[in-house]
Amino acid sequence: MLEVEPRLEGTSRTSSGPILVFNAGSSSLKFSLFRGNSAQNLKAGIHGLIDGIGAEPHIKIKDASGSVLLDQSLDQSKVKDAEGALAILEPWLEAHLSGEKLAAIAHRVVHGGPNFSQPVRVTPQILADLRKLIPLAPLHLPSNLAPIEITMKKWPAVPQIACFDTAFHHTMPPVAQLLPLPQEILGPGVRRYGFHGISYEYIASQLPHVAPEIAEGCVIVAHLGNGASLCALHRTHSVETTMSFTVLDGICMGTRTGGLDPGVVLYLFQERQMSAQQVEDILYHRSGLLGISGVSSDMRDLLKSDSPRAKLALDYFIYRIAKEIGALAAVLGGLDALVFTAGIGENSAPIRKRICEAAAWLGLSLDSPANEKASACISTTNSKVSAWVIPTNEELMIARHTQRILRSRSEP
Repeated sequence: MLEVEPRLEGTSRTSSGPILVFNAGSSSLKFSLFRGNSAQNLKAGIHGLIDGIGAEPHIKIKDASGSVLLDQSLDQSKVKDAEGALAILEPWLEAHLSGEKLAAIAHRVVHGGPNFSQPVRVTPQILADLRKLIPLAPLHLPSNLAPIEITMKKWPAVPQIACFDTAFHHTMPPVAQLLPLPQEILGPGVRRYGFHGISYEYIASQLPHVAPEIAEGCVIVAHLGNGASLCALHRTHSVETTMSFTVLDGICMGTRTGGLDPGVVLYLFQERQMSAQQVEDILYHRSGLLGISGVSSDMRDLLKSDSPRAKLALDYFIYRIAKEIGALAAVLGGLDALVFTAGIGENSAPIRKRICEAAAWLGLSLDSPANEKASACISTTNSKVSAWVIPTNEELMIARHTQRILRSRSEP
């Protein structure tokens, strides 16, 4: 059994034990183990992933240097869900910790609804409140909450912390949160939220250190991965973002549509006689880059492909991003910088190049050699709008929040 270090209520003492961070999806469980006694020196000792849960489960764990500690397929009959995945992980963690006590377990939660604007320590009442939010994110919240429920039962003495992807966007003005529907028919919490907030918050925290000259200005951050969105920052606070009530809105993604005329959905229901489940599957899993290209949802595959449809998918991806950059620049009233982050944003020089070229009208001039090297600044010295590549680290942001809550005398 994993040991946990009890915390005395009403004290400001910070445990010297590690913080375990979980990032759970519908078929995967990412985890990291952080050590350190301040936000500045928190370091992840291990990173791990159990994927293929319920199908072909596999676990891979690396240490801080990238060396593989464990890499093996798992018994499908034993890893059907989050509980099975945690049952596999627990003995490995116990052996790795060698008696060291956990300070806390922290979780990424996609949706915090209208009330959770800050990370919180999870109590039975908080967990019950989060379950009520499942209708707002039925494809994500059950997977996020499952590890919390399981670990609260297994290790009741350890503090459990929830960090919300929607929380960072609570600074958006009321007009940006509005949905243009008859207000009397909207249910509780039905409004624009925005997601990828933990990633954006991390980038905002890095700007004063990496690019202090733009930190207090107008910045658009492009979180480009299989799931993708853009966020407009003013003085490091979110004022607008491309995702909305769900993660479907905004720019084209790996398998999600991005912005779509709702009349198309009505057409699928009324004329094609599709069920809600069929339409949901199309919108979330069969559209986007995959749907347009018919080749792959993976940007690397599309860049290598000679298929005309793959080229069309890339053209649409760039087109939608360029369009949203223009819209966000208008909301900000100008633009000082464009920041790329996440898998595609950090690693794909060709995509960054095309986006920067599409934004040249704003005064952005790309430094091609710097872009190829993925330097921190990839714009020329005389560029009116600067461009940057800043790696995101959602797990570290979650660990920082957890440490702050552990330090606090009065916990949420």
